[in-house]
Amino acid sequence: PAPERLPLTAAHVDALTRFSLTVRASLSDRGVHGVDGAEIDHIELTGPSPSGADCRNFVLCPGGAWDRSPCGTGTSARMACLAADGRLAPGEVWRQESLIGSVFEGSYQSGESGRIHPTLTGTAHVMAEGSLILEDQDPFRWGLRR
Repeated sequence: PAPERLPLTAAHVDALTRFSLTVRASLSDRGVHGVDGAEIDHIELTGPSPSGADCRNFVLCPGGAWDRSPCGTGTSARMACLAADGRLAPGEVWRQESLIGSVFEGSYQSGESGRIHPTLTGTAHVMAEGSLILEDQDPFRWGLRR
């Protein structure tokens, strides 16, 4: 099947990634950019959820990685689109599921000029812990300053 018809499952992650990379490149080639000309670096595909959530998504992140979460930014953007279309009311819960089944629940309150103020809940797990080592003799230990 064509990538846009593939189920959003981990078994199809390679084809979904290739398709999403093609979409990203096509947007750039056509001069479609974000705010201040920024590259559109996240691509979100949506489809039906097998678990009963409102939808399932696949999110391509910068560097060709994909998001194991439902993507907070993507979930917020989806709710903004649904609100603009009159398909999601303020306070109504929207459940968005990731490719691997993790779920964010979101709702929103109306803001000014058609904007929304989203609220999301979900579960996260600690994946790593790190330590910064700041040496006194490093002139850039606090970062680069202009």
